[in-house]
Amino acid sequence: MPRPFRFGVSLVTPAPAGEWRAKCRRAEELGYDVILVADHLGMPAPFPSLVAAAGATERPRLGTFVLNAGFWNPVLLAREVATTDALTDGRLELGLGTGYVQAEHDAAGLSYRSPGRRVDHLLHTVEELQRLLGPADRRVPLLIGGNGDRMLRLTAEHADIAAFTAARSVRGSTTGTLEPLTAEEIDGRVAAYLRLAVDRPEPAELNLLVQLVAVTDDPRAAVRPLLPRVPHLTEEQILELPIVLVGPVERIREKVRAVRERYGFSYLTVLEPYMEAFGTVIAGLQDE
Repeated sequence: MPRPFRFGVSLVTPAPAGEWRAKCRRAEELGYDVILVADHLGMPAPFPSLVAAAGATERPRLGTFVLNAGFWNPVLLAREVATTDALTDGRLELGLGTGYVQAEHDAAGLSYRSPGRRVDHLLHTVEELQRLLGPADRRVPLLIGGNGDRMLRLTAEHADIAAFTAARSVRGSTTGTLEPLTAEEIDGRVAAYLRLAVDRPEPAELNLLVQLVAVTDDPRAAVRPLLPRVPHLTEEQILELPIVLVGPVERIREKVRAVRERYGFSYLTVLEPYMEAFGTVIAGLQDE
């Protein structure tokens, strides 16, 4: 049997307290299972935002998506995690990544390590959190996001949730510009992860970050503006991408089911601008 769907929304726009609580309540009304906050400069600070979300909602779990490990001292991070989990009544899910935006490190006065050293620091962070936060049967669920071979190995060994961005950093970009992987490349990354995870006692949940949602009767028109930004992909290839969900509502639901069948992605996250559009899709997929 396939793993049941879960749907998350990543809130990226700062807001005053009342507005923040209102959009968290709206996410709950639309049926989202997880309310998430990223860890980028210019966006809401993760931990206080999640505590506020907990106070405004009852059902959704609350997650970081994902923390930039390069911003954090592991011991101080463990304090933040433990406190936030307590203040959210155990609803916290901790997402971690290496951090990929050099400009943010520069702005914060932090060194931007090589890819290998960033993975080393993430591994050290995970091991310290596991040591400091207690036994595995009581710890906060851990999500790790990444596509490279070392990241997939780390994810297979430590994460309860394996998150795939289905995109790669553009070589030479300091601002975190990403380009999507093709559907076949995503097949390869998931297959590589599954090989590394074959000896896990329990399979991890697989997460996908969706980049575009549009409920429309003209899906080609919806993706046409993307063509200049992804010259290596054709219109047909863009429409095939699992991170692109465009079309009438029922066709999007069919694609979500097909994405779970092909790749194993049962936990899908959308960005805040698409919260309402994807909310219309969720209604027909709950309890599947």
